[in-house]
Amino acid sequence: MQQSTLFELRGLLAGVDEAGRGPLAGPVVASAVILRPDDHIEGLADSKKLSARRRDELARAIRERSLSWSVAWATPAEIDELNILAATMLAMRRAIENLSVMPGGVQVDGNRLPNLSFADVKLEGEAIVGGDDKVASISAASIIAKTTRDGIMEFLDRIHPEYEFARHKGYGTQVHCERLRQHGPCEQHRYSFAPVKAAS
Repeated sequence: MQQSTLFELRGLLAGVDEAGRGPLAGPVVASAVILRPDDHIEGLADSKKLSARRRDELARAIRERSLSWSVAWATPAEIDELNILAATMLAMRRAIENLSVMPGGVQVDGNRLPNLSFADVKLEGEAIVGGDDKVASISAASIIAKTTRDGIMEFLDRIHPEYEFARHKGYGTQVHCERLRQHGPCEQHRYSFAPVKAAS
């Protein structure tokens, strides 16, 4: 895992990542994590490369041992209103804003940064392509975002069992698309996404 020299003299860094940009249903979820410099959590990696069980184990460790962590999201209605990229940036900004400790800067997975102006503070930021597999705090944020979103989709499955959200987490799988055609979309679907629009 690398550490950026950009912020090495500027105090604590928050890693930021999201989960759920691609699905047809559910929120896009973002997390921000500030790890303790003296507490190395073994096994942090891109959440997509970890088993569900390992993600859950690491999520517990991150919540218990990080200096600060937060999670936030943008709803399907916000995704439809803003577009998925803008909604993702909004969720990331909310996650940063929710941290109990203000970081000296943020490192974000990807090639774009959210608005980093908060009241009278303008944070510095660095966008890192593949950061969820390179920077420990971004890996931690990816794990928190993914496990939180999976939990949300499992909860929504109990409200809307006809779509089997717990099974596919809202992604456009064959099963999900079949359920969409059978039942039409619900309020948890993203109506601006073509398969949902086609089933409306």
